[in-house]
This record gives sequence, C-alpha cells and structure tokens, in this order.
Amino acid sequence: METAEQLKEVVKEKYGAIANQPKEHNAASCCGATACCGGDEVYNIMADEYSNLEGYNPDADLGLGCGLPTQFAKMKEGNTVVDLGSGAGNDAFIARKVVGSSGKVIGIDFTPAMIERARANAEKLGFNNIEFRQGDIEDMPLTSNKADVVVSNCVLNLVPNKHKVFSEIYRVLKPGGHFSISDIVLEGFLPERWKQIAELYAGCIAGAIQKDAYLGIISEAGFSNLVLQKEKEIILPDDILGNYLNEEEIAAYKAGNSKIKSITVYAEKPAKDDRNCCEPGSGCC
Repeated sequence: METAEQLKEVVKEKYGAIANQPKEHNAASCCGATACCGGDEVYNIMADEYSNLEGYNPDADLGLGCGLPTQFAKMKEGNTVVDLGSGAGNDAFIARKVVGSSGKVIGIDFTPAMIERARANAEKLGFNNIEFRQGDIEDMPLTSNKADVVVSNCVLNLVPNKHKVFSEIYRVLKPGGHFSISDIVLEGFLPERWKQIAELYAGCIAGAIQKDAYLGIISEAGFSNLVLQKEKEIILPDDILGNYLNEEEIAAYKAGNSKIKSITVYAEKPAKDDRNCCEPGSGCC
C-alpha cells in the first residue's frame, strides 16, 4: 500500500511525462496516464470538447479533463479565479477570457513540467494577468480569502487527502465565493486490483471515491448551496479494460452495478462563517 507521499510522487512522475505528450495520446487513454488503446482505435475517454469556448488555446489543451467546469463556474468580469491542477493552462486561459483584463487568474499545479509549459503558453499569448504557481493543492501557495471563484478539472481525484483540499478551497475563497469542479467519482466498487495499479491511479480512476462520500466531504468543509451541475457515466472500452482485467473480470465488471462517473459540482462559501474556526491552527477546517 503506497503512502500519500508515494502516491503524490507517482502523480508527479506520470504528469511530468504527460506534459510533453500530444493531446491525441492523452485523450485516447485514462486521463493521459497510459497508452492503453489497442489497434488503431482512438477514444476520447474522459474529456469534453473545449474548442468552441472563447479563450480556448489548442497549445494548452492536453485532453486531460473530464468536464467543462469553466462553463458552469458563474465567473464575472473582474473576478479572481484560481484553477487547481492547471496543467498546461487550458481552463485558466478560458477563465481569463471571461474575467477580462480587470480580473486575474492563478493556476496551481504540482508538476514542474506542467508549470513550465503553462508559463510558456502565457508568455506566447502576451497575458499579464495570469500566473502559474507550483504547489500542492493540499497546502496552496495562496493567502486566505483570495479568490472569487475556484475551478478544477479532473484533478482532486488524484489527491490522497480530499478533506484537506476542500478545506484549502474554503480557506482561499472569499466569503460568498464559490467553486465549480469537475471530477471522477464512483458508484459501487471497482475491482480491488485496479487500486493497486499506479498507472491507473495517475489516470484518475483508482484514486476516485464514492460519489456520496465526495459530496459529503464538500458539506463537511462548510460549503452551502451544493448543486450537481452535470453528471455522465464514463464507459471504458474492452481494449482498455483488457490492460488491467482478464476476460472473466471484465464480464463481472460489466454485469455489476459499479459505475465510473464524471460530475461537475458547484458550492458556495457562506458570506458569513458562524463557525469561527477556519483560522490557521484552529483545527476544524
């Protein structure tokens, strides 16, 4: 059983390699983790189509998402937006288009290669109100009450301590701020062996938790007005399943009630926090 730090190193190593892969390779795999499609077939397993959104930049699109959180994020001109797991900058650039020159976008990513690529994209575009910071989203390099909006796309499932991440989101949001996050969750239980495969963990699936538990963590962190904005089932083709399961295991998986889903969820930080417990060191967030 890997420790949390070991799992983080797996993610950093895998996504460091992914940063230099073409979008087609990533979209054809489990969130870019492995070249897992057989033959000449190419699947878009997780990602939704971004190219029709204003601000889209193809150089920043690595095909790693599992939703369109920026489409649901209720961003406004002048907002400060924080993008967690910003990768090459895809969602950050779309957010910048919405918030305009009077707004600001801050991307945070764990992987140095992703930060390097995102910064190069921003420099090439000449943007001066967008920045990318390397850091762990369990301990964000941001001051409290900084953001109007937090977005994230298929990233929190990779983080071992999801309670800590949502606590950090609560901390960095301004009172009355909100988030829109796309992520992978489960209904039913995956075969235990999937959870032992590092490549699949870095590919979004084995690090996912039950949907009810995920939504429960959000509520426990103190957020209100939780809304499930979008939900879709992720169908894994046989040639991908065949990399991890034998024929009997594939048949049992398909016959069972286990489902892998992409959800986009919205919630708000209350404008007034009556708990008086979210200061550093208070121990309840």
